[in-house]
Amino acid sequence: MTTRREFFINISLVGTALAGGQVFAQAATLSESDPQASALSYKADTTKVDAAKNPKHTAAQACKNCQLYQGKASDAAGACPLFAGKQVAANGWCSAYNKKA
Repeated sequence: MTTRREFFINISLVGTALAGGQVFAQAATLSESDPQASALSYKADTTKVDAAKNPKHTAAQACKNCQLYQGKASDAAGACPLFAGKQVAANGWCSAYNKKA
């Protein structure tokens, strides 16, 4: 028989484990071969973007200075709402790029 105290301790531990798992899932790095990444011409290195396929791209454009980027400009990677649960490279680029105001 589980005591009330044990029950609440177990509930607390399960909640902590679930929250930790969610943080771990968000840490996954986006692969250029991911279907969503391919659809948006994502490259982890903005200098490797195909200019013929993406004529509006410039070398100054990078995820770290995009409105959608949720990391700090000094971070190596950060979250992007277009790629839920994945981290994009700060020096990456995709066709949804929109310069920060």
